[in-house]
Amino acid sequence: MTTHGFPKEFRSEFNVDLRPFVFYPQSHQVVTTNAPHQPSRRAQSALRPVTIRQARFEDYPQISALQAKYKFPRRSFSQWKHLWANNPAYLQSRGKFPIGWVLEREDGQLAGYLGNIPLFYEFGGQRVFTSVAHAWVVDSEYRSYSLLLLDRYFSQPSVELFLNATVGPDAFDAFATFNSLPVPTGSWDRASFWITNCRGFTACWLAMKEVAFAKPLSYLVSAAPFIKQKFWTAKLPLVSTRLDLHECVLIDDRFDEFWSKLKRSNPNVLFGVRSREILQWHYQQALSQNRAWLVTANAGGVMKAYAIFFRHDNEILHLKRMRLVDFQTLDNDPALLTQILDWGLTRCRREGIDMLESIGLAADKGELISKGAPFNRKLPCWLYFYNARERCLADKLADPRAWEPSQFDGDASL
Repeated sequence: MTTHGFPKEFRSEFNVDLRPFVFYPQSHQVVTTNAPHQPSRRAQSALRPVTIRQARFEDYPQISALQAKYKFPRRSFSQWKHLWANNPAYLQSRGKFPIGWVLEREDGQLAGYLGNIPLFYEFGGQRVFTSVAHAWVVDSEYRSYSLLLLDRYFSQPSVELFLNATVGPDAFDAFATFNSLPVPTGSWDRASFWITNCRGFTACWLAMKEVAFAKPLSYLVSAAPFIKQKFWTAKLPLVSTRLDLHECVLIDDRFDEFWSKLKRSNPNVLFGVRSREILQWHYQQALSQNRAWLVTANAGGVMKAYAIFFRHDNEILHLKRMRLVDFQTLDNDPALLTQILDWGLTRCRREGIDMLESIGLAADKGELISKGAPFNRKLPCWLYFYNARERCLADKLADPRAWEPSQFDGDASL
């Protein structure tokens, strides 16, 4: 269904009222999951029977075509295979971990797919084997079979923790059916953001509204967000001690040392493993292509903090967007984030990026950003859910203090 020439999920990206200088977008990106629905009895009888089996790398052409049909962001075969072929958690399983499941018709055509990405987490000094559901899509005629895929995902005996940080509104009820719980901290239903290219941002907004002469009008309309940001009173806190910032293109041995210190100082917090090897798998390709920025804060040659910014463009609207996906500090001082955000905002302006945003950071980090950012937008639902297999782990994770969530988690920035 489309309205004004754009699919509904893309229009909600810019559900913005510029007149009072207050922004109310409703959604953050393409919906990546499709909830099941029951077709009529006549439709059910017309369906071809399907079988469910483990996905294979050779299924990529059909999976890619199915995702393209429902306007998923495109991944090349090498990018898609990278999620497993270079994944340390998958390599440790020696190929025994399923890369996902497909619904296959009698004629060999695929009617559905759910990816399954293994991840390493640590909690209380112990390794926690974790999985994320990825890119769930089912052809509209076969939505009544959707839960079969999700049932296979949640039935994996080797997985201790299921983490999903990109649950869209259409999948909300389905994940709840399998006893997934919302992460008890962070603002996972709201995004805070800065506009770093007012004319580019408003040009996208006007084009989405199909306003005539959108490009020339953007010069005039862009004055609204510019004025709001210029006179925004809730500024970021000043940093008492400024550190040396360095951009990294290569992830080196310093990150192993940093990770060792970080987990030792936070023994009762659930962390996705951030070793050099895993950070390289996550971000090295994107860093080399300028789709991600990695900046470290250093004192006396020692890394004290780092942050990762990741491109999350809306290709339909031609919106250039950078997102802060991870920030970690050894000094437990979120004010260091101020200096790093200044760096990120400056670079976004220099490179013509339209906006910089943050989603989900908890505790002091999230509070700092929500107070310092001039704009907020409501997301369609709470995005981050978890399901712990063992009762002991589930009881511990019910405590908000056990979490340090970010867009590093799940597949939010893969």
